[in-house]
This record gives sequence, C-alpha cells and structure tokens, in this order.
Amino acid sequence: MPMSPLTTHVLDTARGLPAPGLSLRVEARAADGSFRELARATTNADGRAPDLLAEGALGAGVYRIVFDTGAWYASRGERSFYPEVTILFEVTEPARHHHVPLLLSPFGYSTYRGS
Repeated sequence: MPMSPLTTHVLDTARGLPAPGLSLRVEARAADGSFRELARATTNADGRAPDLLAEGALGAGVYRIVFDTGAWYASRGERSFYPEVTILFEVTEPARHHHVPLLLSPFGYSTYRGS
C-alpha cells in the first residue's frame, strides 16, 4: 500500500503518551489566499493519522493542518488554553514525504519538520 505523502503524529507531552481520538483537517491555500479542505481524520490509538492524502495528492504550495484540541481536551474533562492548533507549512518538494508532528499540552504546543 502506498504511503500518504502527508502524515502527522500527536503526542500528549503532559502525559508522555500518544493523543488518540483527536480530530484534524488538512487544507490547501488557493491562489486567492482562501483555504480549501482536502481531508479530515482522527488520530488512531498511537496518536497518528497515517492516511491523510492519496499518493500524488500533495503538490507544491502552502498547506495547513488544523487540530481540534479544545474538543479533544473537553472530551477528557480538561481545560486547554488553545481551542485549536493550526500548523501552516509550505511544500516545495512534492515528491518527498512530509511528516508534521504536534507535541501538545493543555497550555503549550510545538511542532517540527519530521521524517
């Protein structure tokens, strides 16, 4: 099975565990600056969303992944400072795999270009 050209992995750094059941969407920026939705997913038991896009579906351009962190924390009876986390990134080499992880806690987050 071909690998999605875009994947993500969410880790709950406050607990040191994956973040399963977190909803997210992938969007592409259009020429007019608006964004159109490409995919929706929910992280699996390991906090991953491995099948976001079909092979070849990622072209050069600006994309974003929007994580519904507020709902995820609320479903656990917890508060969070960030109702959503948006990671904006640019693809310049569409043939390469792009992994965009999120390290998450109720009052902070970080990301990096993964492999």
